[in-house]
Amino acid sequence: MAETVADYVLRRLREWDVEQVFSYPGDGINGIVAAFGAADNQPRFVQSRHEEMSALQAVGYAKFSGKVGVCLATSGPGAIHLLNGLYDAKLDHVPVVAIVGQTARSAMGGSYQQEVDLQALFKDVASEYLVEVNVAEQLPNALDRAVRTAQSRRAPTVMIIPADLQEEPYQPPRHEFKHVPSSEPSSARAIVTPAEDELARAADVLNEGSRVAILAGQGARNAAEELRQVAEVTGAGVAKALLGKDVLPDDLPYVTGSIGLLGTRPSYELMRDCDTLLIVGSNLPYSQFLPDFGSARAVQIDIDGSMIGMRYPTEVNLVGEAKSTLRSLLPLLRRKSDTAWRSTVEGNVDSWWRTMEQQAMLDAEPVNPIRVVHELSARAPHDAVFTADSGSSTNWYARNLRMRGRMRGSLSGTLATMGAGVPYAIGAKFAFPQRPVIALVGDGAMQMNGMAELITAARYRELWQDPRLVVCVFSNGDLNQVTWELRALGGAPKFEESQSLPVVSYADFARAVGLEGVAVSDPADLGAAWDRVLAADRPAVLDVRCDPEVPPIPPHATFEQVKSTTEALLKGDPNAWHILVQGTKTKAQEALPSVR
Repeated sequence: MAETVADYVLRRLREWDVEQVFSYPGDGINGIVAAFGAADNQPRFVQSRHEEMSALQAVGYAKFSGKVGVCLATSGPGAIHLLNGLYDAKLDHVPVVAIVGQTARSAMGGSYQQEVDLQALFKDVASEYLVEVNVAEQLPNALDRAVRTAQSRRAPTVMIIPADLQEEPYQPPRHEFKHVPSSEPSSARAIVTPAEDELARAADVLNEGSRVAILAGQGARNAAEELRQVAEVTGAGVAKALLGKDVLPDDLPYVTGSIGLLGTRPSYELMRDCDTLLIVGSNLPYSQFLPDFGSARAVQIDIDGSMIGMRYPTEVNLVGEAKSTLRSLLPLLRRKSDTAWRSTVEGNVDSWWRTMEQQAMLDAEPVNPIRVVHELSARAPHDAVFTADSGSSTNWYARNLRMRGRMRGSLSGTLATMGAGVPYAIGAKFAFPQRPVIALVGDGAMQMNGMAELITAARYRELWQDPRLVVCVFSNGDLNQVTWELRALGGAPKFEESQSLPVVSYADFARAVGLEGVAVSDPADLGAAWDRVLAADRPAVLDVRCDPEVPPIPPHATFEQVKSTTEALLKGDPNAWHILVQGTKTKAQEALPSVR
């Protein structure tokens, strides 16, 4: 049989070393679905429960593997459902290619069923590259350019293929007018390093500083060793943006942990007291957690020149890849002889971790959510991969999980969409089938879509050499992060109708779909429960009944935030007295002397 357009699409994806396509079927992609069957399911068709989950799985896969993630959806509603995941890719700079079906060309413009203006729909999210293929000869260039653009621009791209074209014979472009050829797939990339005079200026700033701070983001991930060396030479403390949480391990004594609203107190103190700031691969939006404007001289390194100088008035801007730029900068730096600043940073870090342990061991009703992550942190395998969702549980991932060894971790950073934790974890398992994956998810996100994606995990678990995919659900019956934002930012009490969640047994649901399910309502059982799910021979759900009134207090709560929260309690917030007691106990640990 002649090769069809759909057959060629899958052949070219294989040539790009694409091993799986995250998707959900529909008649707008029937030709491509049939081609998977003819190609013996190579690449593998990974069926999610919803197209948004397919896109988020592709994002999770791309984040952890470093390769392009590919998702596929039908026309109309299927295409629309991809949008949230593709925006997650766009905002976090992740390479994803979406292939989307469209109504037959003969019906276009006729208000046909499921006909949507896909060019308009994807114009913003796929602003780097969006193409509709209308003749077979377009295909090589269109598909190759979609992949190459996603790789080089670290962005989502979209290719639209009408349903009838998918089933037509494939014809390659010819050597003639208005035909565009393409080259063979390749993984070539450029290593960008700033000019020597700019590197010298940056070194002068860092050498003249006596209290140096480094902010590392996800763009520094390929430069961990160089980052360590720069920190050692300059005597700097290193704070990590949330997307860069796994750039350096937390057992380095000068690593202060996460920064920002979900950050740690030593990171806040590092930025407050430094006189020099080096930003590497980060676009942290919360400038209020950086040094006061004008109080510190600053140098920024980023591969994307359009993102330089956006968050802080930097003095020297180095456009380049983190690894090569830091490597070129290192010989120009002078080792600091005064160790007082580094000693202060390390003392703050040591005190913080002891405080976090004290907070974790506080009594709560029924389980303190901080302790959930504290117990995990001591037990997680050194090569574990973590995903986190958006909600109050993100606070404990950000502040209390100690990265070490080869651990990796990520979440929906800039978009901060709910419901990404479980599909990210599935994407991570396809990226690292030989490593354990642990998702930290709130019950709101779990009810939104996490429960359905447990079915996906059950379906594909036999493909993973390491069977462990653990979903830890912080079950508190509340959309907790928003509840606390209402209190702290608006002075409004909790509104039960919008914030309270139905009670669900996530452990029972897990067992119903063939997974391990463990429920915990006593903090004394937490350690053994983690041991059990981390030793399971299949994906597992750890369902922990948590106290919703343990406050996710920022490292520097402002007077206005405390005032607003107090006003919310006085206005009749449910469980006001318990909130007050629990919040006082938790925050008091930061003022009490730490016990070794």
